[in-house]
Amino acid sequence: MMEKKDYLPRLIDDKIEEYLSVFGAVCVEGPKWCGKTWTSSYHCRSGIFIGNPEGNFQNRRLAEMSPALVLEGEKPRLIDEWQEVPPIWDAVRYQVDQEPQKGQFILTGSATPNHKGILHSGAGRIARLRMRPMSLFESGDSSGEVSLEKLCKGDLKPAMTGEVDLKELIRLIIRGGWPGSIGLSPQQAALLPEEYLNAVIDDDVYRIDGIKRNTIKMRLLLRSLARNESTTATNKTLKNDIRENDDEDIDVETVKEYLDIFERLFITDHQLPFSVGVRSSVRVKQAVKRHFADPSLACALLKVTPESLLGDLETLGFLFEALCERDLKIYAETFGASLYHYQDYSGREIDAVIEMPDGSWCAFEIKLGANQIDAAAENLLKIQKEIQNDPKGRPPKVLCVLCGLANAAYQRPDGVYVIPLTALKN
Repeated sequence: MMEKKDYLPRLIDDKIEEYLSVFGAVCVEGPKWCGKTWTSSYHCRSGIFIGNPEGNFQNRRLAEMSPALVLEGEKPRLIDEWQEVPPIWDAVRYQVDQEPQKGQFILTGSATPNHKGILHSGAGRIARLRMRPMSLFESGDSSGEVSLEKLCKGDLKPAMTGEVDLKELIRLIIRGGWPGSIGLSPQQAALLPEEYLNAVIDDDVYRIDGIKRNTIKMRLLLRSLARNESTTATNKTLKNDIRENDDEDIDVETVKEYLDIFERLFITDHQLPFSVGVRSSVRVKQAVKRHFADPSLACALLKVTPESLLGDLETLGFLFEALCERDLKIYAETFGASLYHYQDYSGREIDAVIEMPDGSWCAFEIKLGANQIDAAAENLLKIQKEIQNDPKGRPPKVLCVLCGLANAAYQRPDGVYVIPLTALKN
């Protein structure tokens, strides 16, 4: 196993330890190359790597012949890329049933296999944790002067956080949160998400269920998703976008099927809609906001460069929003909160909503430039007032503008907080 002194801590570490103390096994899921194996190894005493090609994939062949055999070893035992041999899931579940001690196994998976290959759900025995690429705080690109958890409780100590360079923000967007990209030059880092997409489309898509699909059409759909990053584009919109931009066509059912595949491979990580109250008179739209697991994937698909983004501030704005919402989701989940977005039929929108475990919620507008703060604050206050005027409404507890180029964390006289992304942590 790995040398613990070499490990770069992740925010999910505490969750893994907590779950190991409660459940017989923990399954850490997420996109390839986000650090699942490295992190899980840190929490284990032995392990087997199912995808290891050594000896003509002898680990995989061993697991196929006798799933129970690969479970033998010091506990907690890591079973990496378990989905390569789906019967491992049932073997783990059975083992946990037979020996009801906590924290026996950690499974990692970069794909969700067809359920028909798994006999039991594992509910109550195998807990699932979603792991994502690194946040800016984890990669050392945020000072962490502002705690999101404290902010969501209305607790902020004002601070000067320093100037932020636009070119640096662009670098962070294109690089992404892949552990393997840390310390690389921008040119080198840009190669990783490109190769990631090639590996997933050319290999993992087939391996997920053994069905050959049209990879050209899949790439067209991925490009359309990139053009529609951080929007609520419908499946029909994606279909029309492909026809308009690529002179190709794809039917809606195929779009639906491929989107499901992308979710199962953790390529996408969408933002669900939020409702201000079950009994509220405010009618909200139920469309998801579309995101890749990391904004660098959209960059790779759009073939953007630092220079091209400087000349296309609209696209940069959407990609910056994706960066913020990736980090907000990572931070929120550490304290049991969830990330949503808000959109109603009156045309009102809130970029990001964080719902706390107690049901209270906080509204975030995301803006790249400091010159956009006033308009964003005004929008938040207007929505808050309208919800307050609804007898059954549930207004936000905290209003915040999350910025790219702000140089301070503070609360405005109107009560709205202003926070630079590069000062945020969980």
